[in-house]
Amino acid sequence: MRAAGLLWAALWALLLPLVAADEGILHASGSGVPPVTKDYCIIYNSNWLSLPKTLDNATYRTLENLTSTVLCSSAEVPSGLMKDKAVVVMRGNCTFLEKARIAQSLGAKMLLIASKSRLSAISDNKTDFEDVTLPIALIRYNDIVDMQLVLGNEVNVTLYSPPLPEFDYSMVVIFLIAVFTVALGGYWSGVAELENLKAIASPGERETRWKKEENVTFTPVTVILFVVICCVMLVLLYFFYKWLVYVIISVFCLASAMSLYNCLAALIGQIPFGQCRITCSNKTIEVRLIFLAIFCIAAAAVWAVFRNEDRWAWILQDILGVAFCLNFIKTLKMPNFKSCVILLGLLLLYDVFFVFITPFITKNGASIMVEVAAGPFGNSEKSDGNLVEVPTERSAPHEKLPVVIRVPRLEHSASTLCDLPFSLLGFGDIIVPGLLVAYCRRFDVQTRSSAVYYISCTIAYAVGMVLTFIVLALMKMGQPALLYLVPCTLITSSLVAWRRKEMKKFWKGSSYQMMEHLDYTGNEESTASATEQPGGQ
Repeated sequence: MRAAGLLWAALWALLLPLVAADEGILHASGSGVPPVTKDYCIIYNSNWLSLPKTLDNATYRTLENLTSTVLCSSAEVPSGLMKDKAVVVMRGNCTFLEKARIAQSLGAKMLLIASKSRLSAISDNKTDFEDVTLPIALIRYNDIVDMQLVLGNEVNVTLYSPPLPEFDYSMVVIFLIAVFTVALGGYWSGVAELENLKAIASPGERETRWKKEENVTFTPVTVILFVVICCVMLVLLYFFYKWLVYVIISVFCLASAMSLYNCLAALIGQIPFGQCRITCSNKTIEVRLIFLAIFCIAAAAVWAVFRNEDRWAWILQDILGVAFCLNFIKTLKMPNFKSCVILLGLLLLYDVFFVFITPFITKNGASIMVEVAAGPFGNSEKSDGNLVEVPTERSAPHEKLPVVIRVPRLEHSASTLCDLPFSLLGFGDIIVPGLLVAYCRRFDVQTRSSAVYYISCTIAYAVGMVLTFIVLALMKMGQPALLYLVPCTLITSSLVAWRRKEMKKFWKGSSYQMMEHLDYTGNEESTASATEQPGGQ
């Protein structure tokens, strides 16, 4: 579990940026009464074409399906077939503008190019094609097939590109999930700390408690090593995504199933019913925990099988993801504020470097963090400055790292039809500040300070999330959330400690003194037992 947690933590992702290509909508209408309509994603070049923002006064064209040809020669199409129509042809063998020139010469009013591979930005050398004024758009071949099945063979189409919404209500859902997870994870860590303190009075109970605990404590040296592992893992994923993505998916299934079991077992343990046990190999186990383990394994297995089903699999991924984050926050203990500052500070630099600096290093000018989070695609082939034929296939079709909370976008826009139908938040943006919130809660318990640190840090996290969303809406590009979360939480915690005149204790942590006291007590008991043993014999 610990090894899986370390591997998993190296893959934290951030809010992803908007698609770089110009996205629009093809509005298709069938010939039935009343007419059935449906929208499809298109990619166009805004330097060549300006699309209306609404369907008001839209001009519809009858669609002619010519996907049996690539239209690299006018001889491929009978004369007069395209006149005053929107035509769709297959991508390949010649450039976009060469196809457009032929279609325009044959009287077409709109050219759609169907692609069986991922849609990418339309790029070509316009200098030699100044006479081409035909609207050009790229569309998925599967959408053309769906159009025929849903709307029939007689279809009228038009193009438009509604403005992107300034704010999407899916961000509210993301905000609630994140704050809930951080607050609950910190509270759970505090409950565990309180139980440990109560167990100190009873040596036998204390020994049993320590055997049950599976906590991992991060020292400053461990923190630095951990961040180095994160960097190495991210670079390995960037270069070997094709193979490692399936390793990470497998790790997620195992770790999330165990986390879900730990979370639900803690709840079930509070229920005084159904505690019948069975004995196996001199060990007893509650029957309800066996059924719980089967349920958690089944939940992870169902997600693994249907992970690419966008209609509902995101719900299961979010549930498993929240369970993973909760278990991680509760299990991994920061011994003092000093370790928290080192961890959050280094991961902030890690985030900023791989999001903002790596585009100046990579050949394609893309961020390593975003490439890994979104799943890298092959680059388009180029020849003599012209985009030619089909781009290379995606290295691992449809597979993305399950390191994010996903919520479908609620506002209608071209993005909901194209590559980004979800709002995303990386697990790291929950876990990293959550570890500080958990430390604040444990410090409250140790010093009996009425949860002032815990509440202040949780509110600071919520404020940091709101600030992230505001900057995201204003800049219209993905933001490293830790850039806002880390200063908000660290500064707030420091101010509370300074105001209460507990900064020294908060910085060093009270757990060290407690552990020294426990070790000393344990040594005294062992010495007393050893002295009394000869007399007893």
